[in-house]
Amino acid sequence: MEQNYLQWLSSGTGTSWWHDSADPDELRQGLANGASGVTTNPVLAASTVEETPEKWSGVLSGMPAGIPKADKAEYLLKNVTVNAASIFEPLFRKTCGQSGFVCAQVDPSRAGDREGMSRQAKSFFGWAPNIAVKLPVTSAGLDVLEDCIAGGITVTATVSFTVSQSLEVSRRYLRGAKRAEKAGIKPGSCFPVIMIGRIDDYLREVAGDNGSQATEADIRQAGLAITRRAYNLFRENNCSLKIIVAALRGTYHMSGLAGGEMIMSIHPKIQKMILSENMERNPGGIGKEIPPDVIKRLSSMPEFVKAYEPDGLTPDQFISYGVTQRTLSQFTTMGWGKLENYRSP
Repeated sequence: MEQNYLQWLSSGTGTSWWHDSADPDELRQGLANGASGVTTNPVLAASTVEETPEKWSGVLSGMPAGIPKADKAEYLLKNVTVNAASIFEPLFRKTCGQSGFVCAQVDPSRAGDREGMSRQAKSFFGWAPNIAVKLPVTSAGLDVLEDCIAGGITVTATVSFTVSQSLEVSRRYLRGAKRAEKAGIKPGSCFPVIMIGRIDDYLREVAGDNGSQATEADIRQAGLAITRRAYNLFRENNCSLKIIVAALRGTYHMSGLAGGEMIMSIHPKIQKMILSENMERNPGGIGKEIPPDVIKRLSSMPEFVKAYEPDGLTPDQFISYGVTQRTLSQFTTMGWGKLENYRSP
């Protein structure tokens, strides 16, 4: 039987893909189409519980009465995540821990709280053998990331949009791995994320507000330019980490990176777009160059320069970068907050 695009991508190119939702039925369909991992977050966890409570009746009926809000959020997140982990655990075991990871994101309101994130990271990692703890790429998050790697805890480095964040994740991973090896511990795995669509969204607003010369066609290539630069720098520096490209906004993000040794995190909405279009099966998308004139127009915006240049931001500036604040706020209000305040129908 002929493979669909997603199956071809995962079996016929250097690009793999992770499923970007927490719905059990969607997870199984993603696995059938070649997904090799799951990128959940508090927003996705809250969505599946709110929109399909019938699928979580056992979890909801088992939630202790009068449970504190923070404990309620962790209870719901844990059950949604463990369900996803159980679906992908056979793949994790079949590949000897190379694939089949499922993300569990710490409370996004704690992005500057080292102690709080560290506590949650250690707890979440114990939920299932194939958990990858999601930490934000802030200065505090990077400290916790290094400690996690040193302690054998697998990490997905999220809320990340820039070349400088990607490079800092790789540096902190290496430091953590050296500490682990010195202590006789197997280092945790690490997956640096670039939220490609969110940086495009942010720069689109900046361009409109500033009256930038960058066009809509330019903006649609901004995230691609940032991702390719980080990817090429990883290769030049012999970095073994695979970038996860998340928050795709259309098939152009997929075709623009196809063939790269990276992981695409694909929401079911984008999966449907990919499967409904007659997309060219070209594994050379990653090798396409962004025209210099496009980079020039984008570079008229300081916010693009901060994202594109390897030294565009320092770690202490990561948390205050505009799109970082926007994303943390959304994950808090639309995800963690909803889990805390959830009421069974």
